[in-house]
Order: sequence, then structure tokens, then C-alpha cells
Amino acid sequence: MGLRRKARVIALQVLYEVDSVGHDMERALAPFLADGRLNEENAVFARVLVSGVLKGKDKIDQYIKKFATAWPLEQIPVVDRNILRLAIFEILLDNSVPIKVAINEAVELAKLFGSDNSPKFVNGVLGSVSRLASR
Repeated sequence: MGLRRKARVIALQVLYEVDSVGHDMERALAPFLADGRLNEENAVFARVLVSGVLKGKDKIDQYIKKFATAWPLEQIPVVDRNILRLAIFEILLDNSVPIKVAINEAVELAKLFGSDNSPKFVNGVLGSVSRLASR
């Protein structure tokens, strides 16, 4: 697994913890950054992802509600919800990676951590979201 994907995995784990348990971002992120799995550049990348998602959460959640209309936000599994938040941040707010990369990474995270239906669900929602991006 590449370092950027490891950074995304860590970001997802932190977002999951913040969302499900309510821990502070720094409290959740610190152990992952202290263990040395990431070099400095990718530790910064993980921090940017987490802080960006949390800062833009209300706006990001509106996109999820708009494009996952069959599911109330609270009923989307926590893993899927945070994979979507992470990818939507990368696609619409961060603009530092190509859209296809953000979607592919999200689908891969869904395969690793979600249910059997997660990759298809995530891909479908992000396909709709990607039409909003002007890249």
C-alpha cells in the first residue's frame, strides 16, 4: 500500500473515531502520527484531509444528502459516510488530486472497510458528485 493511501486510511480511521465516539481530532490523530507509519509529507496530507473534512463537514453532508437521497445521512453506515466525506472533500473542496483518483481511492477504501455493497454505493454517489466539479 502506498503512503498516500496509508494517509487516507489513517484519515478515514480518525474521521470514523471522531464521528462515532466524538473524540477530538488531535486526540484521535496523534497515535497514528506518532507510530511512524507515515513520512512527514504524508502525515501532513493525513492532517489536511481530516481537518478539511471536519471544517467542511456541513457543506459536504449537504452533498451526501443531495446525491444519496434514498438514505438519511444518519442511516448511512459510519464507514461509508466518512469515505464519502473524505472523497467529496478531495473532489469539491481540496482540488489537489484528479477526480478519478479520489473516486478510485474511495472505492478501494470501501472495499477494505465497508460492506459488500459499499463500493457500488460509494462509486454511485461520487459519480454524481463528480459532475459538480469543474476540472
